[in-house]
Amino acid sequence: MDGEANGAGGTTILMKRFLLFYLLILLHAPAFAVLPDKLLEALNYAGIPQDSVSIYVQAVDADTPNISLNADKAMHPASVMKLVTTYAALETLGPAYRWKTEVYRDGEVRHGVLHGNLIIKGYGDPHFQAHDFWRLLQRLQQLGIRSIQGNLIIDKTYFAPPPIEAPFDEEIWRAYNAKPSAFLVDGRKTSLQFEVVDGKVHISQEFALPEVNIISSLTLREGECGDWRSEMDYAVTPNKHSVDVTFKGTYSAQCETRYLELSLLNDEMYAFYTFKKLWSELGGKFRGKLLVQALPENASKICEQSSLPLSEVIRDINKWSNNLMARQLLLTLAAEDNQWSATEAHGAEVIKRKFSQLQLPSDDVVIDNGSGLSRIERISAAQIGRMLVKAYHRTVMPELMSSMPILGVDGTTKTRMETSEAQSQVHLKTGSINGVSTVAGYVLDQHQRRHIVVFMVNHPNAFKTKLMQDMLIEWVHKQ
Repeated sequence: MDGEANGAGGTTILMKRFLLFYLLILLHAPAFAVLPDKLLEALNYAGIPQDSVSIYVQAVDADTPNISLNADKAMHPASVMKLVTTYAALETLGPAYRWKTEVYRDGEVRHGVLHGNLIIKGYGDPHFQAHDFWRLLQRLQQLGIRSIQGNLIIDKTYFAPPPIEAPFDEEIWRAYNAKPSAFLVDGRKTSLQFEVVDGKVHISQEFALPEVNIISSLTLREGECGDWRSEMDYAVTPNKHSVDVTFKGTYSAQCETRYLELSLLNDEMYAFYTFKKLWSELGGKFRGKLLVQALPENASKICEQSSLPLSEVIRDINKWSNNLMARQLLLTLAAEDNQWSATEAHGAEVIKRKFSQLQLPSDDVVIDNGSGLSRIERISAAQIGRMLVKAYHRTVMPELMSSMPILGVDGTTKTRMETSEAQSQVHLKTGSINGVSTVAGYVLDQHQRRHIVVFMVNHPNAFKTKLMQDMLIEWVHKQ
């Protein structure tokens, strides 16, 4: 779960000028060990103590930062942690790295009929979509298989079995709470589209599985869209071979089209139902069941399919802050290093080893799942800043920077600072969970000099500092 903070809420123009004035005082001064008194007053106005804020600013061609405030204090980075995972992956795997998905059989094919089981072995592709699955199954039919008389076997052994863990929050059905898998289709998410059709609220699945039943008693209401999610409730009822999702409440006509992504099925059942739907649509025959087990010893390989390159996959991870894809990437780092230890803990070790090779200290960095959707991950603003400086001078810089949201243009920052002169001049990763608000990225100033900016806040009132983050970015751009 990542997203923009809720804003300062009712901040006046006077308050904005107040904050900007003291940020200018801060930024014209040398690097501070503590915040200047006047800026401290601004933080106090928001109810945030000095030691809950960390700022790091450095030009990419400089040896030292010009602002370093509590910068060596390890803090929760929220989704800014994805920059750590994706940069380490670029350096370790290379921008051209691709995941594979293999298909096997354990029986003979005669006259278009597979007399045995079809086996799919996954290797953790974070970006395997329904259309990729369709293309893979079409390839099978081109190779002469039209009917399968056995079962579908899914081999997920490339990743270690996931530990039993509680959901991140009480929204247990939300897509961001889904767990990684070596064979993951569409992130196993059901994307529900809400729209008003002929005066009624219509809910549809973007990729419709017949096993998912939508039951709605939503009524149309007048007024602004606002926080549309708070105006409705939903309940999920799993059945033996299907799942019911029941909605009640209201929906404003002014909302037009909105989306809600839920994870209603586990990874193997989502993959199985998708397989049956696509295989049938391609004209294939199948009446078997699903088995989840390791590849049989007598299996023969039919074909394999490669994913998009890593350089493209990390664009989805960073621009849209995809937590599950980041977790898949961390496990891939682990598995590529040691196929017998494909755990998140080992993935963290791989990242730290790579950082050591790059002379980036990481002793006090805490990596839990690599996405930031965790309450224990920690890293300092200085460590992120130095990493971004290092990355800027490495061959993977274009891939890393292009994966980050462009301020006011796309991704999670598309609607941020839309009227600012800094629009399109900043590549910025954001992070936000309850009590945490962070930004980190590259800012191009008016003299075409690029700077690293990191602003981290860990405090219950963290959402109130978004304005200060924006003002810091604005100032760096204008200097």
